[in-house]
Amino acid sequence: MTADTPALRELAAAGLDHRVVRYGRVDSVEEAAELRGVPVAAIVKTLVVRRGDGDFVLVLVPGDRVIDWPALRAHLGVSRLSLASAAEAREATGYERGAITPFGATQRWPVIADAAVAALDPASIGGGAHGVAVHLPGSVVVEHIGADVAAVTKPV
Repeated sequence: MTADTPALRELAAAGLDHRVVRYGRVDSVEEAAELRGVPVAAIVKTLVVRRGDGDFVLVLVPGDRVIDWPALRAHLGVSRLSLASAAEAREATGYERGAITPFGATQRWPVIADAAVAALDPASIGGGAHGVAVHLPGSVVVEHIGADVAAVTKPV
């Protein structure tokens, strides 16, 4: 299985020490964790959240957590947010839902990383294609993309 994605090219060009894991399509975060060889909590989901028409923010969420909507709204200082549709997410990032990553996205949106992400080692984040992940320290993810770190998730 080969995949040359904008995400992998960005990581290589930046000289970031990372490991690419190729594992095929999955149906759950539990299956992804098993095939990536990490606990569910080490999976980092990239969710595209709509703040307004054509205005998005990417939220990095550990695999064992979900967005805490009141906390995210308070952090952003807005009263309304929603998940982007699959079409909106693709338009905003260049990636299909299930393969979205902040690395190599077609447009740089603000990124909010849940506070737990920075402590992960490794963090297993999407590589820009289904069945492709990248393992690297969460602190490197946060620093490289300039993420705003905040407590914006809660346990599943």
